Amino acid sequence: MKELELKYGCNPNQKPAKVYMESGDLPFTVKNGRPGYINLLDAMNSWQLVRELKEATGLPAAASFKHVSPAGAAVAAPLSETLKEMYFAPDFPLTPLATAYVRARGADRMSSYGDFSALSDVCDVATAKILKHEVSDGVIAPGYEPEALEILKTKKKGNYVILEMDPAYEPAPIETKQVFGVTFEQRRNDVKIDEHIFDDIVTKNHDLPESAKRDLLIATITLKYTQSNSVCYAYDGQAIGIGAGQQSRVHCTRLAGDKADRWFLRQSPQVLGLPFKDDVRRPDRDNAIDVYIGSEWRDLLETDDWKRVFTEKPPVFTEEEKRAWLQKVRGVSLGSDAFFPFGDNIERAHKSGVSYVAQTGGSIRDDNVIETADKYGMTMAMTHIRLFHH
Repeated sequence: MKELELKYGCNPNQKPAKVYMESGDLPFTVKNGRPGYINLLDAMNSWQLVRELKEATGLPAAASFKHVSPAGAAVAAPLSETLKEMYFAPDFPLTPLATAYVRARGADRMSSYGDFSALSDVCDVATAKILKHEVSDGVIAPGYEPEALEILKTKKKGNYVILEMDPAYEPAPIETKQVFGVTFEQRRNDVKIDEHIFDDIVTKNHDLPESAKRDLLIATITLKYTQSNSVCYAYDGQAIGIGAGQQSRVHCTRLAGDKADRWFLRQSPQVLGLPFKDDVRRPDRDNAIDVYIGSEWRDLLETDDWKRVFTEKPPVFTEEEKRAWLQKVRGVSLGSDAFFPFGDNIERAHKSGVSYVAQTGGSIRDDNVIETADKYGMTMAMTHIRLFHH
């Protein structure tokens, strides 16, 4: 297939629309459904992300994309009982690929609602069963087990988008795109990301355990396919807070840090013990939890809205209780797609338990940033690689 006609472009008024190859065939096949313009943008970006994660770590990888940026990304790592409960993980045994997707989808469930998913490996039955129960627009993978494909074909009344990617496909080194009739051309960002990009450690603390290298790889590769400015907090084999498309880097660091904080708060006894009614759907639970642990908790608890989701009114999760829980957090990794211009980014990162940092370096204020990292005993590596993505 050399060309694929689409219903419309980014918006319904943008017709006609299609994707096509200048030469050769499209590198994917449509196994089910009718992909849209944004679906395919998500698919092409998310496939590159999981492919590179698998190559860099040797582990099955998954990503959850929304509007051409990842909401979550992860590699296969065992799930604790707490994470299983928090992620609504099924009772049946999970394969490594299924575990990676549970983690990727669970990183930011609010943002992942209606996601496009990517899998580094052939989709197995366990992963298909999990995808079946999530609100998702589509999936891309290098293949599908026959039973897994049939399971996925039942989603969305048979309209679930299923794409099979040719894992051997490599694009040309030069890429182009048009903006307002002007053609832009550049070399494709094929920079190789492996653990050696963290060799230049500039802080007094040089401790960088293997688990931190893995998490910094996840953060850095995730940033390669996130709309800039972007930073990524990673922990325990997955992204836990991604900030995308912010004009100010410290605002991005705060946004992603707030998401990371929410990831940890969701594991607290106050949240895991919320008295949900049995018939409350997962998206409604996700929304209620997000409001409960956030600054707008009064909208839920000081109105009758709590009666819609809870069997009884839960106590307020106070700011003091939240701070006490978050103060226990340590060992988080933070990546940045460009240099940190000021130490305020590190100050904010410290509040979210960051111990390891990877950033480009090259700011005229590098000394201030390093000094701030040293103040908190962090390990910081300069990658000397900028990863802007637009």
